[in-house]
Amino acid sequence: MSETANTAKTDKTATTADGAETTPKESTVSVPAVAEPAQEQRKANERPKFGPPRGGGRGPGGGGPMGGRVAEKAVSFGPSLKRLLGQLVPEKVLLVIVIAMGSISVIFNVVNPKIMGRATDAIFAGIVGKQLPAGMSTEQVIEMLRAQGQDQLADMVSGMNGLVPGQGIDFHALGVVLLTVIGLYVASSIMGFFQSFLVNRVVQRSVFRMREAVADKIDRLPLSYFDKQPRGELLSRVTNDIDNIQQSLQQSMSQLMNSVLMIIGVAVMMFTVSWSLALITLCILPFAGVISALVGKRAQKRFVAMWAATGGLNGQVEEAYTGHALVKTFGRRQEVDAQFGDTNEDLYKAAFGANFMSAMLMPINFFIGNLNYVVIAVLGGLRVASGTMALGDVQAFIQYSRMFTQPIGQVASMANLLQSGVASAERVFEVLDAPEQRPDATGPLPETITGHVEFVGVDFSYSSDQPLIENLNIEAKPGQTVAIVGPTGAGKTTLVNLLMRFYEVDKGAILLDGTDITSVPRAELRDQLGMVLQDTWLFGGSIYDNIAYGAVDATREQVMEAAQTTYVDRFVAHLPEGYDTVIDEEGSNISAGEKQLLTIARAFVSNPAVLILDEATSSVDTRTEVLVQHAMAKLRSGRTSFVIAHRLSTIRDADVILVMQHGSIVEQGTHDELVAAHGAYWQLYNAQFAGMDD
Repeated sequence: MSETANTAKTDKTATTADGAETTPKESTVSVPAVAEPAQEQRKANERPKFGPPRGGGRGPGGGGPMGGRVAEKAVSFGPSLKRLLGQLVPEKVLLVIVIAMGSISVIFNVVNPKIMGRATDAIFAGIVGKQLPAGMSTEQVIEMLRAQGQDQLADMVSGMNGLVPGQGIDFHALGVVLLTVIGLYVASSIMGFFQSFLVNRVVQRSVFRMREAVADKIDRLPLSYFDKQPRGELLSRVTNDIDNIQQSLQQSMSQLMNSVLMIIGVAVMMFTVSWSLALITLCILPFAGVISALVGKRAQKRFVAMWAATGGLNGQVEEAYTGHALVKTFGRRQEVDAQFGDTNEDLYKAAFGANFMSAMLMPINFFIGNLNYVVIAVLGGLRVASGTMALGDVQAFIQYSRMFTQPIGQVASMANLLQSGVASAERVFEVLDAPEQRPDATGPLPETITGHVEFVGVDFSYSSDQPLIENLNIEAKPGQTVAIVGPTGAGKTTLVNLLMRFYEVDKGAILLDGTDITSVPRAELRDQLGMVLQDTWLFGGSIYDNIAYGAVDATREQVMEAAQTTYVDRFVAHLPEGYDTVIDEEGSNISAGEKQLLTIARAFVSNPAVLILDEATSSVDTRTEVLVQHAMAKLRSGRTSFVIAHRLSTIRDADVILVMQHGSIVEQGTHDELVAAHGAYWQLYNAQFAGMDD
């Protein structure tokens, strides 16, 4: 496992870290070292150290075909939907207005068919009435028709509204009806417009709060969560899933609300026209409900699998892109393509199945609605002929039956959107429900920090059944440089990660100037700590901005001084745009050594009380390393420093050197003392400088 490093001074570093090096059992020199575990077990216990996050600790071609966790069972739709709707509660005032506007719009819509029925009656009565003898009353006309043996026509005339024998169409009355209908439709459209505007506002503000909640939650999550979570999978939850929630609510909320109101309103109006026909129409509800429940349950499982596969695919793409050079170097392109193809195939199958099952709901409900339409049309025609219903009422009822089945179909068509949104919400809620790191304490640090660091009886393990560090005691006095050396996997970086509170100790305490670091806020603690890691982390921005990132209130003079002290100015002077040169996110337009110098300059700007250097010069050339060592000597002057190094030539002047093996401190002393002791340090030193003079 390679030692990694990067510049970190504030809380932001913790959230970008990927893991920490694990170590076997650690102890003081007075505690006997435990036997070395098997090589395989040691490798299993090792964890990645801090650096830019990499797809969950897997290699570019690593991971299973899904690349992340796939849901084993369908989301709990009811509770998850209830919780998702709970996100809208802060907008309850606007929601009440939305419901009120929707209700008014629906009322205007459902009243219109009955009014239009009066227009139909007026036209039909005018056409029939003009064919009848003038001067007779309707009753006289009916008696005349029956006397002539035209009983069916007499029944039809008896059921007509507004019939005046000998009189044609009353265009004035017809005009009033039509103007009323047009006015109601215009008013309904205006209400619908403002309702859509407010729904958009409600959804956008609710999703805005959800994004904020997720961002805040990520800041409170322990680093162990990011160790187990592939980065692409987490990014998919924060971006794709929240965007899908927004689209689902945006498209379905208003339509579902109006559809439910429409079903209620139309049902009421149908009973005012004909209660018997209304009961026949309502019989379709149980059939539609049962079918929707059966199909929806099967579709929901596929939506969960679809979004899990989407997260896995994002993780694979991010991982392969980040390590594209490594993929090409080892010729693993075909393997990566094959894994992408497998995951893409899983996503295709899940997405096709989910959308196909949901899409079945609309045609099925339309078929049921059409059957209902045929029944209503036949029965309505018979009633008009028998005179028990007016033609306008039958027309209105047929229109109501269409209006009744249409929102049912709309609800069915929105089912796939709603199910997809709830499936995404479940994935977001899993992040929000993840266990958080220990809450911050409120105690203060001393006003003046001298850099006195003590590890007192510290126990730590990444897994409760595998103790790693036990009864560790270390003291670094103010101004001292403490070097930590040892083979890869010995536990060097674990110590500084505990000091930075990237992980919490299981037992014991770490003191900074006599104050337990767990008794103060993490941000306040990390303000006093500066960290330069082996793996550089730069963001997309100018060189100046990347250096100034170390201190929010740094002046331009301080940034320039740090750049000159760390010899950044030497290569920036040759760039066309100087300090305004923009670095891409990968930092591909500058060399690895130049990136390392920038991270060192960033540490200079931070001016910490305690400095942590983890293989900080591993990426620079030999000549530059000499210059940087001089610069670091200035930086370490007057402050406590912890230096992790593989190249022992860089720590010969350290005040104390701690030698770690398999999680234990086996030696400590100065360079000369440890060389003279011919112990573990001497073996490391001799391996690097065999054949060379001390």
